[in-house]
Formats: sequence, structure tokens, C-alpha cells
Amino acid sequence: MLDLPHAQVIDRRTCDLGEGPFWHPQRDQFFWFDITGRRLLSRDYTGDQAWHFDASVSAAGWLDADTLLIAASHHLLRFEIASGASTPVASLDCAAGRLRPNDGRADPWGGFWIGTMGHTAEAEAGAIWRYYRGEMRCLFDRITIPNAICFDAEAGFACFTDTPRRIVYRQRLDPREGWPLGEPEPWLDLRAEGRCPDGAVMDADGRLWLAEWGASRVAVYGPDARYLGAVCLAAPHASCPAFGGHALSVLHITTARQGMDADALAKAPGAGMTFAVDLDALGLRGQAEHQVIL
Repeated sequence: MLDLPHAQVIDRRTCDLGEGPFWHPQRDQFFWFDITGRRLLSRDYTGDQAWHFDASVSAAGWLDADTLLIAASHHLLRFEIASGASTPVASLDCAAGRLRPNDGRADPWGGFWIGTMGHTAEAEAGAIWRYYRGEMRCLFDRITIPNAICFDAEAGFACFTDTPRRIVYRQRLDPREGWPLGEPEPWLDLRAEGRCPDGAVMDADGRLWLAEWGASRVAVYGPDARYLGAVCLAAPHASCPAFGGHALSVLHITTARQGMDADALAKAPGAGMTFAVDLDALGLRGQAEHQVIL
């Protein structure tokens, strides 16, 4: 078991639905999203920034030191960090506005996985897509809330979940181009515990760091799916973790206020804020985020 410290607030700007955290390895800069607030936020040694969009934005990968690929309603966007200008790269099937993007991450081959879902989580309305060198392909359909998209350090498989099913799946990947091989296999079954898997990331040693919605924690599971411990935080809805910092030892965690009434918010004033915990003393390291190749 891991004796993990509690996470502390690092950014007090509240998000209705914080998501998509990632550390840009060339900029030493942390980015994350407020999906329903239609914002991209960031912080680094120069201070805090925020950009506003006219549609939901949820996840990103880095193209180079100055440019991101951002998942927005209807399109993947090429986003210039300095100017805030964006241009469409590929269409994203959001069913004429009935869907929005959710969890997503760049893969080891330079592709980008992104989930879509209904604005009110309509059953099986969404899907998980992959953009790879000009091609947008649907990988899994009939998804209600796509989450936990991440990849092992050996580039052998992807993880993902449909949150209401409470099962994290593993999907074998073609070593040449990263497309799925065969069918996804159930790997972590949380139905008995009643846990709701949300966003996730894998560290350098194959452990899965999984935000569990409603549980005030990011749980850690070993390569054998054994529970190893949890990072706890003072917000009920942890939504997604991401490793960053110079040594990739800082775990950043987005949270949400979505669905919380006034009484719940009064009891959890940290809800919607962004948290972090430094795991350097424990020798725990993440992976660098992969570069997207257009």
C-alpha cells in the first residue's frame, strides 16, 4: 500500500466542471478546462491565464511549444497560445449540438483520443473517437460518459471507461499505428464498491491514477488492478488527474461543482478548485504527455 499525502489547492478559480488537465512538457506550463464554463485555464511561473470560447472545450494535446490541439464542440481546433486564435483541424461528430466533448488525451503515436457525450448524459448517446494524421475514426460507440482515457508507458494498451458502467477497460493497440486490436477487456470492476470512475492517467510504472467522482479522491491501482491507496482532497468530485512538474512527480487534479446545491457547496468550499500533491519523496513519476502529429 502507498501512504499518500492529501492534495492541496493550487488554484482557487472555481470550475463548474473542471477537466482535461495536462502539463505541456516544452513550456513547463499546466493547462486545464472548465467544460461548461467554456474556458481554458493555465498557470506557470509567470502567473495565471484564461481563454474563453464560444463552445464547450474539454481536452487538449500539444502540437509544439506554441500551439495546442483542443477538443471543442463540432471541431478539433489548432489553438495559438500567444494570440488565442483558433482554426478548425477536423470535424467532431457532436450530433448537431446535441453532444459535447469530454475526456481525451494524446496517444504515443501522435494520435488524439476524444470522447463525446450528451449535455445531460443521455444514455449511450456518445462515443470515443481517434484523430490520427488526418483521419477521424469512431473507436467505440454507445458510450454515455467517456472517461479514463490513458495509455501505458510501453504503448501496449489504452484504458477507458463509460462511467455509469463502473468498469475500466483495457484495449490492446497495434504497435505500428496505435489502432485497437480485438475487443476491449474489463480490467477494473468497481460495481461492488459503487465507485464512479472518471478521468485517469497512468504513471511510468504502470499504476492507474483514477479520479472517482463523488469520493473526494484519486485512487491508485497497480498493474494487476489491486487497490494501492488514494490521494484525498477537500472536494467531492475529483474529475481528472495529470502528472507534471520538472520531474513529473506532481499530481494535478481538477474538480467540479456540477450538481451541488448551496448546502453541499457550503460544506465543500474547495469544490471546483484545482489541487496538486508532490509525490517526489515517494519516488513516484508520471509520463510526459505525448505530442500530437497533424
